[in-house]
Parts: sequence; structure tokens; C-alpha cells
Amino acid sequence: MGVDIRVIYGDDTTLSQTGTRTTCVERTNLTSRLMNGRLVRKTLVFSKQLAMLCAACVWEDVVYNLTRPVKTLRVEALPHTDRRWLQHSPAMAAGITDHLWSIREVLMTVSVPANSI
Repeated sequence: MGVDIRVIYGDDTTLSQTGTRTTCVERTNLTSRLMNGRLVRKTLVFSKQLAMLCAACVWEDVVYNLTRPVKTLRVEALPHTDRRWLQHSPAMAAGITDHLWSIREVLMTVSVPANSI
């Protein structure tokens, strides 16, 4: 078994710019399908309007990035604490926030739309 890398569109420089692995993209797609029922194949849950699909996708992104701890992002706790690991969300790892948000906190936060600034 092995991986055979072939350039279908473009040339060898295109391959070095886009990367050789698609695992990160496929992992993101799988997480989106698991968290958002509107993206699942062969489902009864669907969006009649594009705006509702976009809203569901934004909600899924917010919940994933702010409220869910990701095991691979956890950091080792200080030696004199009772916990070995401190859970981190993607937003914490990026330095956007300093704590895991609750769903209540997400719903109570008012965000300013980008178009109104």
C-alpha cells in the first residue's frame, strides 16, 4: 500500500502550494457533518432556504470553536494542581478567548455584523 501523488491540473509548483494531504480538509468536513444535520447525506433534515443553511453552518462553527474542548489541543496543567490536563478549544489555542464558553454565554453575547461597521 502507498500513496501515489499525481498532478492533474497545473504543474509541480501547484502541488507544493496546495499541499499533498487532504486529511485536514476531510476531518473538517466530517466534523461539520457530525455536528450539522443539514450536511448529512441521505437525511430528512434539510434547508429550504440558503440563508437557513448558512445560519446553521455559522452556529456549528461557533459552537465548535468556542465551546468544545479538543483533545489534541489540551495542555499539561501545572505540577501542583489536582488535574493533569487543561482542556482547550480552538479559539483558546488561537488566543481569541481565555476560557471554554457555555452555550448560554454564546447565546447571550451580542455580535456586531461586519457590514454595519
